[in-house]
Amino acid sequence: MMEVRDSTSTVGPMPALAALPPGRGRVSAVLRVSSFALLALLALFAGGFGWFANTVSHLTTPANPARADAIIVLTGGQSRLDAAMELLASGKGARLLISGVHPSASRRQLQAATGGDIRLFSCCVDIDRAALDTIGNAEESAKWVESHAYGTVILVTNNYHMPRSLLEMGRLLHKAKLEPYPVVNSNLDNGGWLTKPRALRVLFTEYNKYLLALARGIVPVKPTPDGIALAEIAAGS
Repeated sequence: MMEVRDSTSTVGPMPALAALPPGRGRVSAVLRVSSFALLALLALFAGGFGWFANTVSHLTTPANPARADAIIVLTGGQSRLDAAMELLASGKGARLLISGVHPSASRRQLQAATGGDIRLFSCCVDIDRAALDTIGNAEESAKWVESHAYGTVILVTNNYHMPRSLLEMGRLLHKAKLEPYPVVNSNLDNGGWLTKPRALRVLFTEYNKYLLALARGIVPVKPTPDGIALAEIAAGS
């Protein structure tokens, strides 16, 4: 008699799917989270740059700024010095500090470069040669403002440099009020900075410096015998 076998009895268990090696699942999850975090940071960085460039591009030079106690100009371009001297000559401040002058530049050379009135320059202009960067500008300016007990100060610098300058000085000038006077060398509003490679490069560089200045916000401020200084300063302009 022929033996009939049940076909189902000869079929073994289905082969199991190969399991992932131990730890690979966790590595994949970490990589996914890291990629998402990196994309989020890049989006935040790009969005911040767009905000920064748009803010700077809409800064305008005040036509008739209110009178202040004094004026501070940060060196970095002839147009800044010219604007500061015009403010001083028009009585917008009683005294002017030119911060960040090269040590080799004499007072007479500086006066000739600005083209200002010799008598006005002699009586009402102070020169700071110690500052080497924006942080130094803020430190030396704070000492100058406190020594004269000024309450309001007009700050003159280029439009792209204004946000960082206000940030650095605002940390040290707790009693004085800063009135920004941005100098605009080229029209960048309505997205004009997107079509000008040089302007785009300057804005991008300044944006990165601005972010570093924000990061330095955790550094405490301490008094010194000469005025005010940062407790710890990372080098950089």
